[in-house]
Amino acid sequence: MSTLQPTVNAASAANIPAPAAPATPAVSAKTWIAVIGATLGAFMAVLNIQIVNASLADIQGAIGAGIDDGGWISTSYLIAEIVVIPLSGWLAQVFSIRIYLLTNAILFLLLSAACALAQDLPQMIVLRAIQGFTGGVLIPMAFTLIITLLPRAKQPVGLALFALSATFAPAIGPTIGGYLTENFGWQYIFYVNLVPGAIMVGMLWYALEPRPMKLSQLAEGDWAGIITMAIGLSALQTVLEEGNKDDWFGSPFIVKLSVVAATALTAFLIIELTAKRPLLNLRLLVRRNFGFGMLANFLLGVALYGSVFILPQYLSRIQGYNAEQIGMVLAWTGLPQLVLIPLVPRLMQKFDARIIIGVGFVLFAASNFMNIYMTSNYAADQLLWPNVVRAIGQALVMAPLSAVATSGIEPENAGSASGLFNMMRNLGGAVGIALLQTVLTKREQYHSNVLMQSVSVFEQATRTRLEQLTQYFVNHGILDRADAAHRAYVAIGHIVQKQAYILAFSDTFYLLGMALIVALAAVLFLKKPGQTSAGGAH
Repeated sequence: MSTLQPTVNAASAANIPAPAAPATPAVSAKTWIAVIGATLGAFMAVLNIQIVNASLADIQGAIGAGIDDGGWISTSYLIAEIVVIPLSGWLAQVFSIRIYLLTNAILFLLLSAACALAQDLPQMIVLRAIQGFTGGVLIPMAFTLIITLLPRAKQPVGLALFALSATFAPAIGPTIGGYLTENFGWQYIFYVNLVPGAIMVGMLWYALEPRPMKLSQLAEGDWAGIITMAIGLSALQTVLEEGNKDDWFGSPFIVKLSVVAATALTAFLIIELTAKRPLLNLRLLVRRNFGFGMLANFLLGVALYGSVFILPQYLSRIQGYNAEQIGMVLAWTGLPQLVLIPLVPRLMQKFDARIIIGVGFVLFAASNFMNIYMTSNYAADQLLWPNVVRAIGQALVMAPLSAVATSGIEPENAGSASGLFNMMRNLGGAVGIALLQTVLTKREQYHSNVLMQSVSVFEQATRTRLEQLTQYFVNHGILDRADAAHRAYVAIGHIVQKQAYILAFSDTFYLLGMALIVALAAVLFLKKPGQTSAGGAH
């Protein structure tokens, strides 16, 4: 028997083909249309945040809103969005993905048109809040469709499409918003949604399969978790958006909201960890890849939204750029991603995804460190290469990070994973912007104090500069020399303050770079997806 075995094996090898590796299931055109339609919706929802922020001053002027009150145009949208993102997985089960996604997509478009017609601030705030609820649905649902409809081998392609919404949309938003506002009027930042939105609705209508609704689940919902989460996230988002303006804990309003946020979110965590049918499966966070992926994603949100916030602030305040000029500078953060992101799935086939993520975070961090020695002449030309490097880094991070973090997530946990992952990136953005606003204010005060110590009337250089400025004002029509001298002192003060702000902006870029270094450290703890078990591995 043993002597015949090699012969039998040889004959078998010669005549019977070796078992092929399991073939990747074919993905139908209808499935791709559903995925593309959903990611187009996510792109529009994210774009809507940045495109409005770029034109906020024009909107405030048109509807008679003050600078402080006008901030609620953005805040109301962000509060609604961050609350609905973790709710979407459950609501999609209740109403079916097709009905839930289509309804919110159509409402998003109708509310876009309504915002363009708003007559005053209360109208705009209410419309933006409702639009935030609908737009917030589009982001996690696109992510959920990618990780449930596509087989594992095709998910990198879907996640690359999703990356266009997560990283390309924030980068290109100010460019589109600035161009439309300067050339057509602020209303067109809302009207621009209508044509691509109609295409999105058509794609989803055709491609999503009808499923029966499960309205009975409404009665069985984790209502305690929903209520505490909604209250806690709303309060937290408001604290982050309004804190710096109201002097943080110097404001009784911020103190009260902080207590509400801490109490409600603590109750939410307890409820989710003890409920039989929780709204979100928080136990996913103890899975190694998902937990560290969430941390890296949070810090990505800090840097992604933080840099989109700080660059326009610098260009407007220091260089005097208008919205369109700012948009043209930031275009170099967006346009390279449009070329690079579609190549990322191919890179993921050839290289370990963790290496791609690491390289992306290194480049993104480097782009911020390139901006830590700014001067008064640091403008569009000097920002070009940092922006290009940043674009490359962002393009490399998002799709592979999403793939590694969600590896091994079961279909029944896809809604929770999507809600948590996308909420955490948006929450990182809110924390990042709040932190940068505070750092900018505090560091400007610090640098002003340091610089003013060097600007003394006892210094010959200062006296010479004051005399030069006084003579300049006399030569330009100021006949009273005392008035000219006063103007010279004021001008020196402005010069010092401008230099202090430049140093403060440099500090904010250093802070963003360090946040990305911490994100890189989190990436080092990720396992290769193939090493994780079907359950996600601990």
